[in-house]
Amino acid sequence: MGSNYLFTLKDEPIENLRPLKVRVVGAGYSGIYLGIRIPQRLRNVDLQIYEKNEGVGGAWWENRYPGCACDIPAHSYQYSFDPNPHWSNFYAPSKEIREYLGGIAEKYGVNRYVKLSHKVTSCIWDDAVKKWKLVVENVKTGEIIHDDADVLVSARGNLNDKAWPKIPGFETFKGEVMHSAQWNEEYDFKNKQVGVIGGGSSSIQIVPKLQKIEGVKMSVFVRSRTWIASPFGDASMLKLGLEPNNTAMSEELRKEFVDNPKRFHEFRKIIEVDGNTVHGGSFKGSPMQLEAQAFYRSVMQEKLAKKPEIMEALVPSFGVGCRRLTPGPGYLEALVEDNVDFVRDKIEAITPSGITLENGRKVDIDVLVCATGFNVSSPPPFYVEGKNGVSLQQKFLPYAETYLAVGVDGFPNFFMMFGPNSAIGSGSLTMMIESEGDYITKCIRKLQKEDYVTMMPKSERVKDFSDYCVEYFKKTVYLDQCTSWYRSEGGKGDRIIGLWPGSTLHCIEALRAPRWEDYDFESRAENRLRWLGNGWSVTQIGEGGDPAWYLEPSLMNVPMKGKPEEDEEFKRRPFSH
Repeated sequence: MGSNYLFTLKDEPIENLRPLKVRVVGAGYSGIYLGIRIPQRLRNVDLQIYEKNEGVGGAWWENRYPGCACDIPAHSYQYSFDPNPHWSNFYAPSKEIREYLGGIAEKYGVNRYVKLSHKVTSCIWDDAVKKWKLVVENVKTGEIIHDDADVLVSARGNLNDKAWPKIPGFETFKGEVMHSAQWNEEYDFKNKQVGVIGGGSSSIQIVPKLQKIEGVKMSVFVRSRTWIASPFGDASMLKLGLEPNNTAMSEELRKEFVDNPKRFHEFRKIIEVDGNTVHGGSFKGSPMQLEAQAFYRSVMQEKLAKKPEIMEALVPSFGVGCRRLTPGPGYLEALVEDNVDFVRDKIEAITPSGITLENGRKVDIDVLVCATGFNVSSPPPFYVEGKNGVSLQQKFLPYAETYLAVGVDGFPNFFMMFGPNSAIGSGSLTMMIESEGDYITKCIRKLQKEDYVTMMPKSERVKDFSDYCVEYFKKTVYLDQCTSWYRSEGGKGDRIIGLWPGSTLHCIEALRAPRWEDYDFESRAENRLRWLGNGWSVTQIGEGGDPAWYLEPSLMNVPMKGKPEEDEEFKRRPFSH
């Protein structure tokens, strides 16, 4: 039997550029990217990006500790469409990355959409009106703002919610206390007794800088074993025309990159190829993994020869990569200096004047540096509530489960960038971020063009992806016996919730073409083809476009004569729908 409702045409061109409100939380690499691509590719979108800090850059705005730098080659840690030939170091310092991101935001007009010093405190889905209701605090004035959105994107990243030491007496310490992501740049370390808690990436960068300050005596409290990566492989450095033990980029080389774009492109290509071809090292017992262990062990042994007891305490039994590798120029060298005490014993308590160890030893300190990382396994630090009153905090217990790292069932029109399972062990992280941004932009356009009110991953597909992650990681070193922010339960769980289950190129391909059949959609009309409109295209009306756009060479795909299958584009990368 037919429907009783009266169907009418929608009096709009087929492109259907209906108004949508999009709100993005965070203006780091991810938020800035959306601030470029959404205005570029979409029309009639009311875009707002809320950023709690006083400037854009996310973690790179916040992290200002001495030695803070990129832990992967900087030429791979930039937007693909705007590479920077001016990095002063192969591992660029945070100040330069912060300036790069600020420059990109200014250059591409992102700042028009950013509200700085605006902290999102809650986002609640209102199913009656099919909108997200946001509460935002102006952190400078204390004003509370109520906003709403059709689409909500959490672009806050993983390294945002500071983790402080959970040690008895921590709050009683009377000296200076700072976190690597909350650094007091005015503090004078000269002639101070310094305690550094942590042995991860920030500690590895901080220790060599503080060790060199006049009069400093330092105690480095490290419980976890770790591999200390040498800078980018010696062979690759030589291939790039660089000295293996010198990561500074000379003025001559930087000028050559500016004057010779082809040379700069070749330089970047070598880095990307190297990063994408070491993926095999992430698998247990692989020849590449065993070779890496032997290499790092020999390097560490050589540099720690002066204090071999540190070698015994530091070198792990788990595979290379189980914990995130950090290039540590100067770290091992600093640990063997006379003004540094490497402390492996467990901390029992923190006192007003220092630290007490389990063995009864007391260590007096003037300043406590917490290089203790971030709460990565937790949901966003702001409250998010989806359908039926279920919060994201509840949904992510005991661990986060998502659909392809970008969506969650029960949370309509909600997307994440650099959320759970979005990081990578090797390869280009920024290309993954760009791929997530492109995917989300396509989803927003899908909602807009085809007159859908909501889209949400099917719960079955979330379970499918969760099962895939479990099975994939079984054969990798990431589940070796180590503590890592890649893992659930504060780094100690048996689920990998930080990394994508595959290589960078695998992720890019997975997000290349959205599988719409994996989503539940709610339509604005009973006839789901009403979006076909009134028979017109916007390109035929007024200044809406070019009525003969298909003749423009830049928009035309011309096949090769004789053998279309030899097309270089599709030999480099297979075609996808």
